[in-house]
Amino acid sequence: MNYLFTSVGRRFELLKLFKRDLKESRLVATDSRPHAPALQAADRSYLVPPVYDPDYISCLLEICKRESIDAIFPLIDSEIPLLARQVKLFQDQGVTVFVPNVDSADRCHDKFAFYQYLTEQGIPTIMTYGTLVEAKAALTRGALTFPLFVKPRYGSGGIGAWTIHSISEIEVAFADEATLIVQPFIQGEDIGVDAFVDALSHKLVSAFMKKKLELTIGGANKTISFWDERLFFLIDKLCQLFSFVGPIDIDLFCQDGVYYVTEINPRFGGGYLHADGAGVNFLPLIENNLKGIKNEPYYGEYSDNLVMMMYDAVVFQEQSSLVDVDLTSG
Repeated sequence: MNYLFTSVGRRFELLKLFKRDLKESRLVATDSRPHAPALQAADRSYLVPPVYDPDYISCLLEICKRESIDAIFPLIDSEIPLLARQVKLFQDQGVTVFVPNVDSADRCHDKFAFYQYLTEQGIPTIMTYGTLVEAKAALTRGALTFPLFVKPRYGSGGIGAWTIHSISEIEVAFADEATLIVQPFIQGEDIGVDAFVDALSHKLVSAFMKKKLELTIGGANKTISFWDERLFFLIDKLCQLFSFVGPIDIDLFCQDGVYYVTEINPRFGGGYLHADGAGVNFLPLIENNLKGIKNEPYYGEYSDNLVMMMYDAVVFQEQSSLVDVDLTSG
């Protein structure tokens, strides 16, 4: 199998897992920045235009043709709705794109639409306001109190998220970024779930749960494993409400014994390294699906209280050898 990872950025360790387990496979990576570290983990690397460039999809199609790609895994949220709309172009070349359908991709990318959909479906989530006017009205009638939490409606990785303590602060936040959402500040436990939805049966077949002990921009860098049947049933119900394919990353808060779903990223999350370290390995599931084999559900077979502690590492490469092929120069 030949795998294409797009917008790889810093996801060096994820590519290392594929190289460790799928020794007969070939890894190809792309990014729009030549200094993306994870390019150095691939067997072949490509410099491509930014995701929203008109030539982006044609570049990926060209790479798939050159490298005989079998499957694509996008690694940033903004790319997922774009690829979801172009799945057939890749399927016509025999390439499986591990993204949800368009409706699910859009709902996960638009955090306010995500909140609305979960509310309609009766899934516990955090009350969310989509405009400054709505948030101010809620503050006036006492439905919302400080501190508040604001973040970009289409953001990713916690970038642009603020804790707000006053009207003046929220006005400054919206002046800088008009498409924000506003939520009450939650004091519960921060939870993450890595799950795998079978690409053939479209059923949840694997899940790993962890509590986040320490957060940085981009995700948690210290987590501890646990298992809760109640949370499993919630995740299973969520997966029935969306059309996911492959790995997904789910964020929740637990407050007073209730799990509140806040986000779903339909891709490998940064915390998947913890799942793999605990023995919850999605890679054989991917290979099975690409061979036309449905995976059987297999849950909860890992230890509680296993702690993951991330740390920084470095990779060195000559400037002239940062990428193998540059597709940005025309």
